[in-house]
Amino acid sequence: MSVDCDSCCYYGGFCVLANPLQWPQLRKKRRLAALPPPIPVLRLSLAAPPPPPPTPASAEVEVQPPLPPPPPQQQQQQNRASAVTSLVPEVDSQPKTTTPSAAVTKGIQVMMRAQTHHPLDPLSAAEISVAVATVRAAGATPEVRDSMRFVEVVLLEPEKHVVALADAYFFPPFQPSLLPRTKGGPVIPIKLPPRRARLVVYNKKSNETSVWVVELTEVHAATRGGHHRGKVISSQVVPDVQPPMDAVEYAECEATVKDFPPFMEAMKRRGIEDMDLVMVDAWCVGYHSNADAPSRRLAKPLIFCRTESDCPMENGYARPVEGIHVLVDMQNMVVIEFEDRKLVPLPPADPLRNYTPGETRGGVDRSDVKPLQIIQLEGPSFRVSGHFVEWQKWNFRIGFTPREGLVIYSVAYVDGSRGRRPVAHRLSFVEMVVPYGDPNEPHYRKNAFDAGEDGLGKNAHSLKKGCDCLGYIKYFDAHFTNFTGGVETIENCVCLHEEDHGILWKHQDWRTGLAEVRRSRRLTVSFICTVANYEYGFFWHFYQDGKIEAEVKLTGILSLGALQPGESRKYGTTIAPGLYAPVHQHFFVARMDMAVDCKPGEAHNQVVEVNVKVEEAGKNNVHNNAFYAEEELLKTETQAMRDCNPLTARHWIVRNTRTVNRTGQLTGYKLVPGSNCLPLAGSEAKFLRRAAFLKHNLWVTQYSRNEMYPGGEFPNQNPRAGEGLATWVKLNRPIEENNVVLWYVFGITHIPRLEDWPVMPVEHIGFMLMPHGFFNCSPAVDVPPSTYDLDIKENGVAKLSKL
Repeated sequence: MSVDCDSCCYYGGFCVLANPLQWPQLRKKRRLAALPPPIPVLRLSLAAPPPPPPTPASAEVEVQPPLPPPPPQQQQQQNRASAVTSLVPEVDSQPKTTTPSAAVTKGIQVMMRAQTHHPLDPLSAAEISVAVATVRAAGATPEVRDSMRFVEVVLLEPEKHVVALADAYFFPPFQPSLLPRTKGGPVIPIKLPPRRARLVVYNKKSNETSVWVVELTEVHAATRGGHHRGKVISSQVVPDVQPPMDAVEYAECEATVKDFPPFMEAMKRRGIEDMDLVMVDAWCVGYHSNADAPSRRLAKPLIFCRTESDCPMENGYARPVEGIHVLVDMQNMVVIEFEDRKLVPLPPADPLRNYTPGETRGGVDRSDVKPLQIIQLEGPSFRVSGHFVEWQKWNFRIGFTPREGLVIYSVAYVDGSRGRRPVAHRLSFVEMVVPYGDPNEPHYRKNAFDAGEDGLGKNAHSLKKGCDCLGYIKYFDAHFTNFTGGVETIENCVCLHEEDHGILWKHQDWRTGLAEVRRSRRLTVSFICTVANYEYGFFWHFYQDGKIEAEVKLTGILSLGALQPGESRKYGTTIAPGLYAPVHQHFFVARMDMAVDCKPGEAHNQVVEVNVKVEEAGKNNVHNNAFYAEEELLKTETQAMRDCNPLTARHWIVRNTRTVNRTGQLTGYKLVPGSNCLPLAGSEAKFLRRAAFLKHNLWVTQYSRNEMYPGGEFPNQNPRAGEGLATWVKLNRPIEENNVVLWYVFGITHIPRLEDWPVMPVEHIGFMLMPHGFFNCSPAVDVPPSTYDLDIKENGVAKLSKL
């Protein structure tokens, strides 16, 4: 079956030809010959194809019926097209092996099946099913297969040159200039390499964790009920680790604890006999001593108790149960340690504990809030093709992983005659850590790695259940595997929409009274997840003036502790009788694989630190008012372990060493910190063994494909101190004129307030990527004036009129 290239690109069917410079000639010849697109020669085999290789018994091959002889009119068109083939040089294929889905001709290679997935698209539900089935079938015995638990199935992202090839000839933005120029024109394969999946598998029987790589061929057969499977490329048991926990395990842990007779007796001592009121939140044990070694899969649950069993939205976190020590073996799902150490009375039911509407929480809602509607009469300004997004001059791809959640790929800005200018290859939030500052049991153990121990993406919401976005919204679904290997879909997981953002720029000439003003608009991509009691919203904002903002919104419910009558603690805030909220911090790590003005394969970036200095008093500063920006080039990874310093307005610039602006300065993007902090803990704090990356706000490393997570891939119960960033930088690799990766660590210190109860109003934290000499002038000067005006009449009727 042949494919019309006209249906997948705007190059008029020539996307598989070797030399783009010849496309205009071919178009002209086709018009003269009055050939309807696509050119029949793309379907014509000029020589008999070689016989296909023997088909393995396990492979499924689509058999195409022989084509009927062409009608006379088509035969004439094919004869006319023979002249065109003389212009087409031979095209090499990649890979070299012949497959049933491709036919080889003497002069032209024909793509027999359309490229349905970009190399960076998240795995589809069918691909996940094929990957799971492939790994399960590779199990040596039925017992091994039955004990497999699938923690993560994610796209194994290809090398950057594969992405460049796809973006050049197979998918938007269709930019051949992404590939390096070669003598005789570029060599274009007719097909991209097969996609691959990477699986983290936990063996519940042997307590082993393994990593598998599966090659995915055409997986469409799986959706038709076929038996097509992928191919196992590699599998490796990773010793001495524990993978992230799963929601299935959390539910099983809660049931196990609630059915444990000594626990039921301990709850009776506290006046609770209805176990339906009890909430058991399984927390990973972290690593504090050899007792927490990964030879066992462990959890130390936190216990809470609701007041009313018939109120599904009651805030059960308002009644923490203290004094009970529980340790659960999550592999065998049994309680292995239990002790009722201290009888702490349950806090009394707080009348202000609930947050549901109106009377359901025992209150009255405001009556003076009028509807706020965003109207986009002509639709949105963005365009979406699959996972490729174009908005004004920005374009990028959207991805999603179970661990990181939202991923932004191939960020670029279309800058007039300079074309598409890359800014970053990959942006994501790769880890977050929440250490608590109360030394008492059980709070000193609360130092969750919410990405590495739980997974931000797997805990994401379906925004069908509540979305704070207004206006025209484009949603993206997310697919992932559950613990037993089934595929689950979070519908409307990622939200894409435009937001009005106030004033963009303005000036009024006081002499003439004339004014120019523009409103700012931004494109926002986001998702929200819940990890136990807290909610986190992760946002990437793209602005008309070339800025990119990363923002995290924190909300949800405080993790509380119970107090004895008359007791207070200096390590927290009393927010209700018998109830206090411990002090804690939230840290986030953004990983930014930068590519400022770098095409794929180029490594021309450097990082400069900028500090503002006050000029010393003297002949250069006779008025004592002088200050200047001093730059320092960061040449190695150890030199680039840096901290924020608001006293010197410290920031960092990623520059291209080979590209300049109109003043001769190197083009760049600068990282502008927002509010930030460092860990408020001693250097020997247990959680810092696993979170050594929190010791600095900025790390810069040379790009390495396998360096993805700052605390290593498996932080759960990790006994190895300093794994991840703190170990990688000891190589002290050069980062001057290189492919650099920025790891920005930003945090907030939370001293709880009464106003944070019962549900916390959003706290904002983030940073900005801002063009610095990247453009020759303000890129926002061409934003047009607003074309609509909303005229509000005295009677309250709104009339929308065009200016």
